[in-house]
This record gives sequence, C-alpha cells and structure tokens, in this order.
Amino acid sequence: MKKKVEILAPAGSFESMKAAVAAGADAVYIGGSRFGARAFAENPGEDKLMEAIDYVHLHGRKLYLTVNTLMKEQEMKELFEYLLPYYRRGLDAVIVQDLGVLSFVREQFPDLPIHASTQMTITGVYGAELLKELGAERVVTARELSLKEIRQINDQVDVEIESFVHGALCYCYSGQCLFSSLIGGRSGNRGRCAQTCRLPFDAKDKGKNLGKKEERYCLSLKDLSTLDIIPDIIEAGVYSMKIEGRMKSPRYTAGVVSIYRKYADLYLEKGRGGYKVEDGDRKILQDLFDRGGQTDGYYKKHNGRDMIVWKEKPSFREGNSQLFELLDREYVEKQLKVPVTGKILLAEGEKASLTLQTQEHRIMIEGDLVMTALNQPMSEEKVLKQLNKTGNTPFLFQNLEADIKGNVFLPVQTLNDLRRRGLEELEAEILREYRREHKETENSGERKDVRSTRVSGIAKLTVSLEKPDCFDTVVDSPDVNRVYIDAAHFEPGQWNQYVKKCHDRGKECLLTMPHIFRTQAQQFFDRNQRCLKEAGFDGFLIRSLEEPGYLKKTGIKGNLVFDFGVYGMNNQAQKMLMELGADEITWPVELNSRELEKLEIQGELLIYGRLPMMVTAQCIHQGMERCDKTPMDLSLKDRMGKVFPVKNHCAFCYNSIYNTAPLSLLGLTDTVNSLAPASLRLQFTTESQKETETILQAFAGEFLKGKNARAILPEFTRGHFKRGIE
Repeated sequence: MKKKVEILAPAGSFESMKAAVAAGADAVYIGGSRFGARAFAENPGEDKLMEAIDYVHLHGRKLYLTVNTLMKEQEMKELFEYLLPYYRRGLDAVIVQDLGVLSFVREQFPDLPIHASTQMTITGVYGAELLKELGAERVVTARELSLKEIRQINDQVDVEIESFVHGALCYCYSGQCLFSSLIGGRSGNRGRCAQTCRLPFDAKDKGKNLGKKEERYCLSLKDLSTLDIIPDIIEAGVYSMKIEGRMKSPRYTAGVVSIYRKYADLYLEKGRGGYKVEDGDRKILQDLFDRGGQTDGYYKKHNGRDMIVWKEKPSFREGNSQLFELLDREYVEKQLKVPVTGKILLAEGEKASLTLQTQEHRIMIEGDLVMTALNQPMSEEKVLKQLNKTGNTPFLFQNLEADIKGNVFLPVQTLNDLRRRGLEELEAEILREYRREHKETENSGERKDVRSTRVSGIAKLTVSLEKPDCFDTVVDSPDVNRVYIDAAHFEPGQWNQYVKKCHDRGKECLLTMPHIFRTQAQQFFDRNQRCLKEAGFDGFLIRSLEEPGYLKKTGIKGNLVFDFGVYGMNNQAQKMLMELGADEITWPVELNSRELEKLEIQGELLIYGRLPMMVTAQCIHQGMERCDKTPMDLSLKDRMGKVFPVKNHCAFCYNSIYNTAPLSLLGLTDTVNSLAPASLRLQFTTESQKETETILQAFAGEFLKGKNARAILPEFTRGHFKRGIE
C-alpha cells in the first residue's frame, strides 16, 4: 500500500485558500479574525471563514484553524464563542500553542482534533509523548530537527508528524523569540513579529568586527526548499508536508503547492528509483520568491554558514511574467468545480426526477408533473442544454443523461428550478457529514473572574547564574534562599561541590536545564547521569517540555520549577503546568503587572536580568569564524547602535542573544509587593563578579529590607512589566 502524505498549504486570505485547493493541496491552514500567529495577514472574518470550511469540504480537502498564539486571561473568556461556529460548521482541526487553549479545546470540544504548533518548541520524543497524552493528535516539529530526530519521534510516539518543507525560516527556535517583543512591543508569540532578524547587524568580539564588511545580515536565513530530500522527509515519518507563507500572495501559494504536489506524487508513485527533480522547477520556486538563495534547512545538519543570507537583498528583481500569467490562469482565477454525473427522467403524467452523483454521494429529487406536449415536444438536446447551465455553483456535469418517455413538456423555469434544487441538495448532502452539534454543558463557555488567593509577605530571593566565577559571591550572601546553576556552564564533575556549598549555607541548589533539549542534551545528561544523581540537587529549572519526561525516565527526583519560556500566560495554562509536574511556576515576562494580578498561582517573578531575546541553533561564532566548541561572549550591534550580548552554549549547541539592557524592577517595590509573588529572581548572565555583588546588594536591600536603592545601572528596561504587549 502506498504511504499517504498531506500537502498542507498556507492561506492568508480566502483567495489564497482557493488557489491552494486548485493547485492540489490536501489541506490548508488559515487564521480567523483573532488568535492567529499571522495577525497582519488578510485573515477572513467569520462569514468568509465559514464559506472557506464549506469550500474545502466540497472539494474533499481539510481546513485547520490557527489559534496558535499565547492567550491572556481575559481573552480565554472569548474563546468559546469564537470557536463554536467553526466547530459546528465542521472545522477539521485547531493548531494551538497555548497549553491553556489546548486544555480548553479538549474540555469544550472533545472531538475537535488538536495540532500542537511549532511554537511549542517540540524537539523530541518526550515532548511529543507529553502532547499526545494531553490530547494532541498531531505535532508540528521545530524547524531545527534533523531527519534522525523526526524518525525517533515517529518510531516511538503514536502521533501524526507535521514538518515544514518550504518557506521562511526563523533564526530563533519558534516560541522562544522575544526580540520583536522587547524592542517594539510586537510579540511573535502573539502573531505580531516585526521580523527584526531580517535587519543588518555587526557581529563583534571585544569590540572588533567579525566577518566581511558587506556580510551584515547574519540573522537572516535563506528560505527553506526541500525538493531534493522529499523522499528522506517522507521516509523519516513526516505525514504532513507544511508550506510556510500566510503573508504571501495567492499566486505564490498556488505555484509552491503545485510543485510540491508534483514531487510528493512522483515519489509515492515511483519511489526513490524514479525520483528526479527538474532544474526548471527549482527555478520556478526561486522566481516565486527569493530572499537570497535557498537551503534544505536543518534536516541533514545542525547549522551552517550556507544557511544565512549574509548580504542585502537586491531592491529590484524582474519577475517571471510568463510564469505568473500561467499560475493566475490555471489556479488563482480558475473556478474549481466538483465533477457530477446526472440523469433526468421525464415521463408523461409522472413527476420529473433528477439523480445527481459524485464519487461518494448520491441524491434524487422530484419535480413537477411532466405534461404532454401540445405542439413541439422537448428534445433530449434541449433538456440537456438547459440542465448543463451550472453557472456559479460549485459543480460541473461530467456526464449528463436524459431519459425521455413520450411527448413531454416542462417549462424552462421548472427545469431550472429542478437543477437548482438538485445541486443545492447535493451540496447539502456532501457537507452534512461535516456538521456538528455542540452538547451544551453547565460550564460551556463560562469563565469566572478569578479572585486571587495569594498570601502576602516578604518573598524569598533566588539567583540564577550562568558564570561559575560569580558563584561564591552569591552563595555567601545571607539574603539568597536559592541558587540556580546553569548546566551548560557549571562542570558536571563539580556539581556536588556547588550543591554542598549551598546546603552548608542553608540554601537550595537547583540545576538550570537547557532552553533546548535535543539529542546533544540527552547525550550530555546520559554521560553525566552519575554526577546528576550524586549531586543531590533540590530540583530543576525546567525550560523545555522535553525535560520533565527525561527526568522522570531516569528516576531523578527534585522539585520542578517551570521557567517563563514554558508559558503559563493564563490560569488554565498554569493549571496544566501543575498537572505536568510543576511544583513552582515562573510568571511570564510578557505580561504587565495588571495582567499578572489575574493569575491564581503564586509564581516566581523575575526582577532583574538580561532576557534571552533569541535561542537559536545557529551560532554567530561558527558562522563568522569557526566551530571550536569554545563558549564565547560576542555581541551584535544594530543600526541604532544598541549592543546585544551573544553566548554560545557549546554543551548543548545553541546560542542565546540577550537584550541590550537588563530588566530591572528597582523602584517598583510597592507594585511588586502588591502582586505577592512566591519568590523574586535575579538572573545573572554576562555580569562580572563585582557587578553581581553590587546588583545583589541593591535588590536585596530594596526588596527585602525596605532600603531605597541608589541608581546602580547605567541602562535598564522595565521589560513588559508596565507596558505589556498587544
């Protein structure tokens, strides 16, 4: 039996949806008026989206609705009424990022399939298994995964796999980017990314420029194009081949879909032996959109200089008018019709009957009594000519027969009415199987305002460290209750000594897990499992949905503190995190103080630290110089002169790009205290020992002892604590 695959097309508009279906897409993903990760696409309103659901179903395709943004507490109240009409109409699935949304859909619409968005940063078996248990029937993998990692998920987890095969690549792991958010308040987690990574930057090492002068587009990745490795992708276990591009034109959508349809079918029909890509088709993809070359992405390599654009895109490039005209004619402007066979029976003195049939559906309707012709009886030719006028209906007669008995007559208007009613009934018959009734429950759509049950009091102070040389400064402070040490930078052979020093001074010691948990991370912890068990950590700072599963499998105990990048933006999401094993939660950094008030669970609040604006598989050091597996502190300078520190975490092979200025809530003690956080965290990343000591004393003095802290930071930001995000 041939293996099935799905060509999944982007639809930023109703027109793009139609073009995708015409070009051969099996399914489209589209945003409604709210809660989609492409807020600036021409997302259709409710009526048009209902029409789109019917359109794809008439043509035997599927439609997935993107509800893949993080949701604030007040927005969760609107979700039920937003989804209900689409659910009833027959929506095929929702794509979600927010754990609260996933939980809500599972409760309120239990038979609506859920797809876990790439924004959830699923990078392995443990995360996929977790989402499967939570009710997701499909996982959209992180774009950075290798074929081998995808194959492992496919072999070990009974879940559909969807992976990107064409279109724009983000420099950052999706769901882990705060660049646009912190610079301009446009959150990528809320569908409003400003594509800051497409701007020029100067990479520097201790003030010295790296790389060539013209190579300033170091964060801009080439577009993904995987024609040559489609057999590898399918054999790795990818079921749905996803094309990116909801901001692109219907012409682009049609062109890309038609090419991927052609080559997926070629492989399925002829296998590897008959698979060959024509150069002309590669050129078509480049003519449709070219950011500066194409790449087959991360499927066969972890990162690489050849994946980066580097140079500025030419301001003008002549279009392929012949190609564009062809695509418009064949797909964009073409009215796709459902083929129908029909038979009309006309017999004197009996009711007219019309039978209509598609491949899977059949209906028969009756009309008025057929009269005896007084003069000229109706000919077969005339009857068929009239019935064949399907006009603006979604149908086209592939074959139409007339069975005429006797000298029959029917008014033309009656024939037209029979055809109209027949096609309407056929359409209704096709769509009937998709319609759903929603069983109302006592709590359907209701979300009550939450009254905070937080306990006020002086919060304990915790410190997160990336640099071992600052450890003694922190551990010797009597004001610190807990120390997090970063697994990437603190040597495993000395973990037990760090834990002992903390315990000797009455402090907890937790290990900070990596932002990204992939093959290298698992191998690292497998190698150092003895050190991990013997260290006796009090717990772990969890920064990936993969990590709870790994720790559980290895039998390593300890409190789990979920970090702010494992998002709990609303109460339902936070409850989900607790169900997943969280003992404590870190409050999200994209909520302002008024929004944090609405959260029920007392969380840890970050009051100081450089926020990681990007977490990426790419490496500035490797791209600009070489990979020598040596952690380095580099920087990026933007057009405005702002400097962003960059660190490569070689133990786990990912980079962090930090904000130019640290978050500081000094001077906002009253507001912070009114929130009654469970604990307050200082996060040290690039600071020296002296800076660490000064900052620690100032924050402990103000937040624990009520002293007015003097101005100690030359530059800082309030982050989103005051302004929030859209």
